[in-house]
Amino acid sequence: MGSPPRSSPRLSWRRVLCVLFLPFASSGFAPPAKHRNNFIFEHRKLHPSPRRFDWSHLTPRELQNRSWGIQTEERAGRNPYFTLEGREFLILGGSIHYFRVPRASWRDRLLKLRACGFNTVTTYVPWNLHEPERGTFDFSGNLDLEAFILLAEEVGLWVILRPGPYICGEMDLGGLPSWLLQDPTSQLRTTNHSFVNAVNKYFDHLIPRVAPLQYRRGGPIIAVQVENEYGFFYKDKAYMPYLLQALQQRGIGGLLLTADNTEEVTRGHIKGVLASINVKAFKVDSFKHLYKLQRHKPILIMEFWVGWFDTWGVEHRVMGVSEVERSVSEFIRFGISFNVYMFHGGTNFGFMNGATSFEKHRGVTTSYDYDAVLTEAGDYTAKYFMFRSLFESILVRPLPPVPSPTPKVVYPSLKLSHYLPLWEALPYLQRPVTSNVPINMENLPINNGNGQSFGFVLYEMTVCSGGRLHANAQDEAQVFLNETSLGILTDVHRDIDIPPITECQLLRILVENQGRVSFSWKIQNQRKGLIGPVTLDKIPLDWFTIYSLELKMRFFKKLHSAPWRPLRGPSSSPAFYLGTLTAGSSPQDTFLQLLGWNHGCVFINGRNLGRYWNIGPQEALYLPGSWLQPGTNEVSILGWLNHGCVTCGCGGPTVLTIKIQHLA
Repeated sequence: MGSPPRSSPRLSWRRVLCVLFLPFASSGFAPPAKHRNNFIFEHRKLHPSPRRFDWSHLTPRELQNRSWGIQTEERAGRNPYFTLEGREFLILGGSIHYFRVPRASWRDRLLKLRACGFNTVTTYVPWNLHEPERGTFDFSGNLDLEAFILLAEEVGLWVILRPGPYICGEMDLGGLPSWLLQDPTSQLRTTNHSFVNAVNKYFDHLIPRVAPLQYRRGGPIIAVQVENEYGFFYKDKAYMPYLLQALQQRGIGGLLLTADNTEEVTRGHIKGVLASINVKAFKVDSFKHLYKLQRHKPILIMEFWVGWFDTWGVEHRVMGVSEVERSVSEFIRFGISFNVYMFHGGTNFGFMNGATSFEKHRGVTTSYDYDAVLTEAGDYTAKYFMFRSLFESILVRPLPPVPSPTPKVVYPSLKLSHYLPLWEALPYLQRPVTSNVPINMENLPINNGNGQSFGFVLYEMTVCSGGRLHANAQDEAQVFLNETSLGILTDVHRDIDIPPITECQLLRILVENQGRVSFSWKIQNQRKGLIGPVTLDKIPLDWFTIYSLELKMRFFKKLHSAPWRPLRGPSSSPAFYLGTLTAGSSPQDTFLQLLGWNHGCVFINGRNLGRYWNIGPQEALYLPGSWLQPGTNEVSILGWLNHGCVTCGCGGPTVLTIKIQHLA
C-alpha cells in the first residue's frame, strides 16, 4: 500500500469554500422546509374538515361569459388547487366510454353520473373504430363523439378528452388500428415516419371535430390528455413532445395533461404539461414521484380504479365498497381531484376487446362491467350511493334526484330452429385469397388493401399423407381433416398429429383472433392468423386458400339465401344456428345466457353482440333493448367450438335461455 496523497492548495480552497457557503446552502439557497416533504405529511395531523363548495353556476350552460378555463393556484399554508373562473374547483370525474354504451343509453348514463355528484365525464377516443381503413372515417351512430360531448354539456357535465392515439382501455391493440401492422418497418408509439404519418392524418380528421368544443371556445372540454401511460412503454423521448405539438398545432389548448402509473410518471411527463397519476388506493407513497416532478401543481388522479376488468378463464374481480370509500374520503379531505375509472364500463360489443399477455395470452371478456359504479347494464350499485353520500357532504346545494332504474325484461326461452355448417357458409363470404404461403390476418389483400382487423380466418390446403403438423396460430385454431376435427392449436401448443391417409384430403385450420394485447411492449407483434410457415413432418405446406370471416352485417344478409337445415341436434363442427326472439312492442334490456354452449359469438339482427365462452367468468351477454326491434328479431349464433357439456346433454344446444343476471 502506498503513502496517502498530499493535500493540494486547490483542494484546500474547495474545502474553505464549502465551509463558507455551507450555512447558506442549508438555509436560503435550499428549498424551504415546508416543501421538503410530501404535502400529506405536512397536513396529516391537521384532520381538516371537508370544505363545502357551491358549483351550481360552474356548469357548461351557466358559464356563458368565460375568461379562463381550468387554472392552478397556490397559497401559503395550502396545497395547490384548481380553479374555474377564479373559484376553487375539484375535478370529480367519472369515465364513460361512448363506444361501449348504446347511443340510446348515453343520456341515462350521463344523468346518473351528474346525479351522483360528479361534475366531469372522461372518455377515450378509439382510433381503430374511427378509422377502420386508411382514410375511411366513421363518426356516426354509436361513434358520434361530438354528439356525446354535446350531450354531456346539455346534462351539465364538463369533459376531459383522451384522444390517444394510443389509449389502452383494454381495447384491441390499445385502440390502434390493426392496419398499422402491415408495414414491417413501422414502430408503434414512436416518431417512426410511417407511424407519425398515420397519426397526423388521423388527427387532421379528429381534432377539427373536437377543437371547437373546448372551454375557451364555449364548449365543455376543460382538459385534453396527451397519449396514455407512455412512461411504461417509453421508447422514444421525442414521441410525447411530437404529440403535444401535433395537438397544439391543430388548435388544442387550455389544460393539457399526461397520465401514468405512479412509478413511471417522470418518464411519461412532458415539460409544461400537467402530470397526473393512476392509482387503485390512497397511499402516501403514490404521490412521491409526482411531488418531486411538480410540487407547485395540484394533484390529479386521472384513473382511480374502483374495480378491474376480466379476462376469459380468470375469476371475476371485485373491489369492496369500504375499500373505495376510504380512498375517496382521503382524496376529498386533502382536496385531490380525481377521475373514477370506471363509473360505467359498458360492453365490448363485437370484437373490440383487447387482451393481456402476462403468464399467457388471455382475451378480455365481452363484458366490461369493471365492478364499476354502475353495472354493465347501467344499474345502481352500493358504490353509487356511497359516492353520492360523500359528495353531498361537501356540496352546499342538493344533488339532482336519482334517475329511475333502467327497465329490464325476462323473455321466454328461445328455441333455435335451423343450422348451417360453416363449410356451407363459405360461398357467402367474399372471394377467398389464394397464396403459396400462409398470410396473416392483417396482410390479407382485402378491405381496400387494409387487411382484416377482427374475427376468424380459415386456411385450406391439400395434404396427401399423415404426420406431425406444426403451425404458429394466433390465438387459437381448430384443425380439421375435411370436416373431422383433429384438435386445437394455440400460441403455445403448436403441434398436432394428422392420422395416416391413403389419398389426398383437405386440411383446414380455422383461427380465431381473440384480441390483440392492449398494454405491453408486445403490441408491435400482434399479427393474427397463421404466422410463418405450416409444416408437415418439417416439410412446408403450400397453396393455401384463405377465407376471411369478419362476420359483418352484410354477410348475415347474404346468409338469408343459404340452404339452412332444420335443427335436430348439435353439430360436431363449427356451424351457424338461427332462431327468432319476439320482443313485443317496446323492447327492453335483457341478458342472454347460453346454457350448455361452449364457445362462439352471438348476432342480433346481424349485429355482433360479442363472444360467449363457458370457461367464464362471464356467464351472460348483455342485450340492450335498443338493439331489438318491435316484434321479431333474428338471433344467429356461431358455435365455434361445440363439445363437452353440449354433447353430454346438460342444457342442450337447441335452447337458448334468456334471463336477467346480476341486477342491483
